[in-house]
Amino acid sequence: MKHLAIMRKSWQFLPKILSGEKTIESRWYRTKRTPWGQVKPGDTIYFKNSGAPVTVQAQVRKVLQYQELTPRKILTILRRFGRDNGIGPKEIPLFYKLFKNKRYCLLIFLENPRQITPFKIKKSGFSAMSAWISVKNINMLKLGYAQGI
Repeated sequence: MKHLAIMRKSWQFLPKILSGEKTIESRWYRTKRTPWGQVKPGDTIYFKNSGAPVTVQAQVRKVLQYQELTPRKILTILRRFGRDNGIGPKEIPLFYKLFKNKRYCLLIFLENPRQITPFKIKKSGFSAMSAWISVKNINMLKLGYAQGI
């Protein structure tokens, strides 16, 4: 399976993925949503900042899924995995505030990150607000692919 992860540019996570400082991608939700139960070891994740082309690719090494989270469990996850998730100790209170009411968390362990030739995507057929899209073939998302461009 191929996955597209759309990131918040202001968090500056793409350079951290490429440098190896961020080896975990996390997704926090109030309800089970994509990619819950869909991302598996060996899958490929393509990363892009919101409003920008896809520029980074990595493989999935391992996935941990947490459910029925409480604020205390969330703080434990942030403290245990924050550094590998690109979150410094001083940033944990900020991320705790953002995630404290979430019920589900995916921790996706990354390996072999690399910069790729940038490409634009089309999200037609997917939720306009979707920050994660899972497909069998990444070409399904490439702008111009359906037209043979």
